Amino acid sequence: MKRTLLYSIAFFCQYFTFSQVKEAPKLVVGIVVDQMCYEYLYRYYDKFSDDGFRKLMEKGTNCRNTNYNYVPTFTGPGHASIYTGTTPNNHGIVANEWYDREAGAVINCVDDANVKPVGTTSSDGLCSPKNLRTNTVSDQLKLTYSSSKVISMSIKDRGAILPGGHLSNGSYWYDYETGNFITSSFFMSELPAWVNDFNSQKLVEKNIQNFWETLYSIYTYTESGPDDSPYEQKLGNKTTPTFPYDLKELSATMNPNSLFTITPFSNTVLTDFALDALNSEELGQDNFTDMLCVSYSTPDIAGHSFGPYSVEIEDMYLRLDLEIARLIKELEKQVGKKNFVLFLTADHAVVPVPQYLIDNNLPGGYFFMDTVLSELRNDASSKFGFDPIITEENLSIYLDREKIEMENQDLDEVVNFIKMELEKNEEIKAIYTAEELKNGSDDEWRDMIFLGYHPKESGDVMFILEPGYLPKSTDSETARRGTSHGSAFNYDTHVPLIWFGAGIKNQEIHRRIDITDIGATLINLMNLQRNGAMTGNPILEIFETKH
Repeated sequence: MKRTLLYSIAFFCQYFTFSQVKEAPKLVVGIVVDQMCYEYLYRYYDKFSDDGFRKLMEKGTNCRNTNYNYVPTFTGPGHASIYTGTTPNNHGIVANEWYDREAGAVINCVDDANVKPVGTTSSDGLCSPKNLRTNTVSDQLKLTYSSSKVISMSIKDRGAILPGGHLSNGSYWYDYETGNFITSSFFMSELPAWVNDFNSQKLVEKNIQNFWETLYSIYTYTESGPDDSPYEQKLGNKTTPTFPYDLKELSATMNPNSLFTITPFSNTVLTDFALDALNSEELGQDNFTDMLCVSYSTPDIAGHSFGPYSVEIEDMYLRLDLEIARLIKELEKQVGKKNFVLFLTADHAVVPVPQYLIDNNLPGGYFFMDTVLSELRNDASSKFGFDPIITEENLSIYLDREKIEMENQDLDEVVNFIKMELEKNEEIKAIYTAEELKNGSDDEWRDMIFLGYHPKESGDVMFILEPGYLPKSTDSETARRGTSHGSAFNYDTHVPLIWFGAGIKNQEIHRRIDITDIGATLINLMNLQRNGAMTGNPILEIFETKH
């Protein structure tokens, strides 16, 4: 009798655990915050509301050591890696832009001249995921269950298109010409009625009449530097980078549709759009798992101008916290607390403004590419009798292979000369040729470049700068304001990752997690076949039974 009871208890425990794992959520929500440093969660914690970032941290699984495992760390490859579960050497999105040897021009990662804009006549609509070389998790869901819905959206085209994949039911991004959400003929022939209705509200026109003022008293923003900072870009004809921002006045000297995207009101409108999609597409309302992919681009757009220690960025995140809270509230109300899983992460973080580092005697500075490239061209011309360089993109030198062959020069000799000349620049930390990347090594920097390299899209010589250094075209007072990202270092690679929702435990995970593990975890949550070239591993702690 005792043995039978023990077997029954064991069977019940196994069945309960299995049933918890087996049942896929009705809705998976992916939130990517463009340019979010991991430490923002803690630096602004005391000012966050109870229902946004704090709720995720206090009731979800916080993966505190999540990192990008390749370089460059940009928006395009970041979104592609999150949703494919692999790195650029497999999915092919090696940067936001790269030099296309067949086209003989630099192209955007989602450019597609063979589609037609839908919802606009603007060239902003000439986009698709055609350059994405493997399936996304969202593609795998649609392949497996055609009745499932995938809806993705962002201000940036790449932030909407790459998460939604090739089979999305709707991928929508912002049109800088009209201020509307649009798509392309790759996805559909006309916008759904609900999108047209949303656009008809003219929310950009309404919001551009506002002031951007701090959410709370500016004197309480003690987590940031001074409001009037020499390290921030000035908007329009404004003489100082300070609050308040009179958007109506600024729109007289700036394109209002562009100005809108640097303000937190852009995040609010994107949340409105996401909630309209949730309702109109009836996401999470049947027995087939749906996906809603939301990418908040504005923190990056503003972050480039103001930097991570600005009052503007603190205010951006305090306001974004309210948008996250609003989204969670509606998900719990309309889909049900037990029916959805949400994850929040970032496509990259950001380096502090290098001029700030210089002024405070910290490692860092600038690498002025136009000067270096001019000297490199002159040295190569003196050596070989012609200029073998086409261009530089993303710290990658593209050589004219046809010209090198026509001039009867050895490609390896030219490549090695370029490498040798670049090594003279003390701002460069490491340099690798395409051939060297093919050979394995124990060099962590080589490995990160290799994972971000694709032979078709990447150049012939790749390099990374020393920590704290930022590439710029030329030197100027303006060039030394604001900041960027893209490096292999922790200030760019260490990002937040929080899971929240049905069956998700409240726990902190401190072991290293690669960004590619998100896709692998989603696959297991939705009980799907691993997609395409996936290399990530599921985060096993996510699947521990919630007590």
